[in-house]
Amino acid sequence: MADEPIRFDDGAAYELLMGRWSQLAGAQFLDWLALPPAARCVDVGCGNGAFTELLLERCQPAEVLAVDPSPGQLAYARQRLPAGAPVRWVEGDAMALPVPDGDADAALMALVLFFVPDPAAGVAEMCRAVRPGGLVAAYHWDILCGGFPLAAIGAEMLKIGLQPRLPPSVAVSTPEASMALWRHCGLRQLRSCQIPVQRRFERFDDYWRSAASSNTLRASFDALSAEQLARLQVQVRRRLQVSGDEPLTVSARANAICGIKA
Repeated sequence: MADEPIRFDDGAAYELLMGRWSQLAGAQFLDWLALPPAARCVDVGCGNGAFTELLLERCQPAEVLAVDPSPGQLAYARQRLPAGAPVRWVEGDAMALPVPDGDADAALMALVLFFVPDPAAGVAEMCRAVRPGGLVAAYHWDILCGGFPLAAIGAEMLKIGLQPRLPPSVAVSTPEASMALWRHCGLRQLRSCQIPVQRRFERFDDYWRSAASSNTLRASFDALSAEQLARLQVQVRRRLQVSGDEPLTVSARANAICGIKA
């Protein structure tokens, strides 16, 4: 089980788990990038279209090629945008983008890079896809430093001897590793920033329900007895300082990186 790839095939489940988080971080990411209007963009690992939708709303691109390996995610994504939106949804691999050389003005990855088995190959493909002077950028959760939205659950799991599954390339999620990778791929004028986000849940159960749909946690939850799972919930409540059914606010943090193709 631990060696199986982490896949996201259910667009609705991903929306419950991460869609809102993606847009909260993505809004700040796009403001920081300041893409010019009418850009031709590649959205690499578009998933269920949460970030793609945001990209269209905030940046008015001329066109977006939205690429993802999951037919299920793409099916959900096609339903979230109106007919006539300048998006082409294409099934494809981040390490072999279905894009001609130099065809785009910008290639973007939203919460994807740490899932790419060979991150250097993924960034190299984004570089290939953009024209000289084009932008290559990504943001990803600061998982190793506690920035993941489900970090409170992961920390309490570790206390009882359960190891949450981590993305296969989680090491690239640090600012230093991302900067080194962008530099290694020959990108120039490098910039990086951290993106703090907060999400409000009406009650703890809403937060827990979103976490239970996670591909990284679900197998561990299923292996626990009802009593063990209840105890874990109590410990997570304490960590988040939630005693009853009052609303709670959960914080997370993403690292962003961008560079220009020479």
